[in-house]
Amino acid sequence: MTFDLSSLRIDRSRPLREQIYPMVRSLILSGAIGPGEVIDEKAIAAQLSVSRTPVREAVKRLSDEHLVEVIAQSGTRAARVDRKAIEESFLIRRALEMESAAQAARLMRQEHADRLHDILARHARAIDRRQFADAIIRDDEFHRAISEISDLPRLWSTIEISKAQLDRCRHMMVPRAGQAEATLEQHREIIRALNSGDPEKAAVAMKAHLDAAYRSTVAVLDGPGLI
Repeated sequence: MTFDLSSLRIDRSRPLREQIYPMVRSLILSGAIGPGEVIDEKAIAAQLSVSRTPVREAVKRLSDEHLVEVIAQSGTRAARVDRKAIEESFLIRRALEMESAAQAARLMRQEHADRLHDILARHARAIDRRQFADAIIRDDEFHRAISEISDLPRLWSTIEISKAQLDRCRHMMVPRAGQAEATLEQHREIIRALNSGDPEKAAVAMKAHLDAAYRSTVAVLDGPGLI
């Protein structure tokens, strides 16, 4: 293993599987556990000083999300990046986020706009500093904030699961020139659309943003060496 979880703190008063699941999920999405790489449940349990049971339960949950494959005679591995799964992930995410934006537009207030602009500023700083992992976090924070404005509390958790395959690509791709700046401008356009109070305009702005992001992903997938 090329990662170290030993510094992470486990809260023994809370269910272990609920804490280990996001840890292992993050390792897969970030590429710390690469596509096709064996997931060593015993080693993860040892690093976290827990039994293998909660690790096994977390891995089973990730298998249900198609992020992990259990292969006979070969063990448990991170799923390989699959083009069809990525396309399906995109289509589900786009439908959910267009609705999220449409609902949020009906409820927008100045405090919501201020929050989105603050996230945008932190996203821009991360890009300026070439802190791309942090930029991805700020990007997600922006989209999550819109789902929270929409007042649909379960929406983001559904979006987060549906976009997992896309997230793996985001972490694996080196940002191309101009791409980060284009993302920021698209986020500004989404804010403008939300502020208009027009649900259709907000949905269209979100669709344009996600379509552009997907085209960038496909361009890299069709290049050499990613899958």
